[in-house]
Amino acid sequence: MTQSSLPQPHIGFIPTPFDVVEPLLNLAEITAEDVVYDLGCGDGRILIAAARLGARGVGIDVDERCLQQAQAAASAAGVSDRLTFWQQDLFSCDVRAATIVVLYLLPHLNLRLLPHLLSQLQPGARIVSHQFDLGDWTPDRVLHLPDSEESSTLYCWSLSAGCVSFG
Repeated sequence: MTQSSLPQPHIGFIPTPFDVVEPLLNLAEITAEDVVYDLGCGDGRILIAAARLGARGVGIDVDERCLQQAQAAASAAGVSDRLTFWQQDLFSCDVRAATIVVLYLLPHLNLRLLPHLLSQLQPGARIVSHQFDLGDWTPDRVLHLPDSEESSTLYCWSLSAGCVSFG
């Protein structure tokens, strides 16, 4: 996909506060065997933290400047060998290899993305979202961080073998 054929970002880049990254990864129960996909990865801070814990990761964003910043930060952190960054539309990207998908998108974008995720993710995969839920789908775990930089709420859903569609 060429730069000109990529859609414009649906929202501007709003970084996840640094004090939310570790609780988010803990809520997702990350392990060194995980492959973390951050959809709308911005500066890559979540993926860099995941790579420091031994996981591999893929950052997807349409903003070339954010991706360049993420790649530079991953290199500076010494984890660029564990991370890949793709300039793609998050609504059509291939996430089948993901064991954890990270979202920090507005509610209507989460809901628009959900069928795509459910059609590709395998049982046992986890979806974690900062600040915004997935509509009527009840999360398995919720973590409120009232003392974080922006009084954050984190949500986590685990896909079961019977979870092949939502609607």
